[in-house]
Amino acid sequence: MTRVAHVMAGAVHGGAELFFERLCVALHEAGDAVLPVFRTNAERAGLLRAAGMQPVELSFGTALDLLTKPRLRRALKVFRPQVVVSWMNRANMHTPDGDWVRVGRLGGYYDLRYYRGCDHLVGNTRGIVDWLRREGWAEERTHYLPNFVADFGAVAPAVDLPTGRPLLLGLGRLHTDKGFDTAIRAVARLPGVNLAIAGIGPEEANLKALARAEGVADRVHFLGWRRDAGALLRAADVFVCSSRVEPLGNMVIEAWSARCPLVAVAADGPAELIRDGGDGLVVPHEDPAALAGAIGLVLEDRGLAGRLAAAGRARFEGEFSAASVVGRWRGFLEAVGRPE
Repeated sequence: MTRVAHVMAGAVHGGAELFFERLCVALHEAGDAVLPVFRTNAERAGLLRAAGMQPVELSFGTALDLLTKPRLRRALKVFRPQVVVSWMNRANMHTPDGDWVRVGRLGGYYDLRYYRGCDHLVGNTRGIVDWLRREGWAEERTHYLPNFVADFGAVAPAVDLPTGRPLLLGLGRLHTDKGFDTAIRAVARLPGVNLAIAGIGPEEANLKALARAEGVADRVHFLGWRRDAGALLRAADVFVCSSRVEPLGNMVIEAWSARCPLVAVAADGPAELIRDGGDGLVVPHEDPAALAGAIGLVLEDRGLAGRLAAAGRARFEGEFSAASVVGRWRGFLEAVGRPE
């Protein structure tokens, strides 16, 4: 058993935040002593308490926040972790040194000034780990530990989605990084196809205006924030990952888990994950016509769709299931943790 604190100063919603929750719960259920620490969030606190943990909520403000760091230090001294894992820049800024091993967990190409106090760094893609080593971090201090997602293979499909036409699905924050504008322009080239987008964010008004301008407002449906990604994926005919910037792409793994064939733009994470033509199709950046062509191919060739879905499911089971990834995390934490 390892005593580990996970520190997250992220947003209310987001892929990293959801994986933080999943990993804390999974490590706790596997027998480790886990202290989740995060920016005040009643929903997240309730979820983790229901799983049997005693989370700590702090403000995690800017550099002018002089209270979070000493409060975090006190909480850590009471808990006595062997390892403290800090997620992303702000959590690392507030995490103090102490009688514990410090691990920085990166889900992207972050500003490494925030990680100078870390003993080890974890990247959730091989590309991130390779970059860390090019930036001067030693091989023995940099580690690849992928994400896992829930097993959606037997989840019932969502029933509150548009019917009567083939359904495309996009998941993620409504931000320019996610490239939903490219997906909407692709739908304009695919008559008779619906697109459902699950997420919230600052681009919502612009995306709705674009759908109207492209003449597809009646076929593009904004679902808001959803926690039932598995049910949405099980109902979709094709998952579309249109991101311009996507260091990993949890959604790709979720689509594999749900046996949903996928088409993705060649952002860093999806391009690393997907074996083009094997477990998904990959198209160039900023090319709605290519995206529409690949989607159309999957919709028209159900044999191809079935092969992509089956191969993706095999990738999920072999590399990204909870059992596989949690085992790797536990082995890592035990190896780097200080003796009690």
